Amino acid sequence: MKKLLAAAVMSMGLVSLTHAAPMPKGDATAGEAKAAACAACHGAGGVSMVPVNPNLAGQGAKYIYKQLQDFKSGRRGNPIMMGMAMPLADQDMADLAAYFQAQQAVVGKAKPELAKLGEKIFRGGNSKTGLAACAGCHNPAGKGNALAGYPRLGGQHADYVKAQLVAFRAAGRNDTVADPAAKRVNDAVKAGEQGPMQMIAARMSDAEIDAVSSFISGLY
Repeated sequence: MKKLLAAAVMSMGLVSLTHAAPMPKGDATAGEAKAAACAACHGAGGVSMVPVNPNLAGQGAKYIYKQLQDFKSGRRGNPIMMGMAMPLADQDMADLAAYFQAQQAVVGKAKPELAKLGEKIFRGGNSKTGLAACAGCHNPAGKGNALAGYPRLGGQHADYVKAQLVAFRAAGRNDTVADPAAKRVNDAVKAGEQGPMQMIAARMSDAEIDAVSSFISGLY
């Protein structure tokens, strides 16, 4: 299990270094003004009131910057976000990332009936199926890894986390889907290859995805 976790962490590091575009120094004050357009979906200060839209408050700047880059390039499919990112310059993205990182992260609430399995998967994975623990890359408290660009998970909406895990799993298993955007592939080093989250999610059952998504929502 330790070897599996180590391999996953090393793979995540490779993805982060390979994909990381040179990021300008962000200005949180400038980002606040630019974030007005984001509030309709992500809420004031990045605290989303819509469970399918992610909280951005407290999210790592490096991660936000990379996702905006991927939306703009089309590496990550989402019609709305692709349209929002298209006119943004690199400096705009860095300013937005700096602003949201500086905001206070929020915490949700896990469903009691899912908490035990969710914690087991998050902290220890599933040795029977070769599923790596989430905590190895995303921090035991779900705070992510700012230096590596691994996202903060703690407090994120369960519905959003579930949707992303399902999208990574669809890509990892090469499921047949009507909408190509339903497969998330932007963690892969190269197009056509599988990234670590695709490989990890491919090993997850529906019950495990439901449980870990709920647990993450209440994690801090």
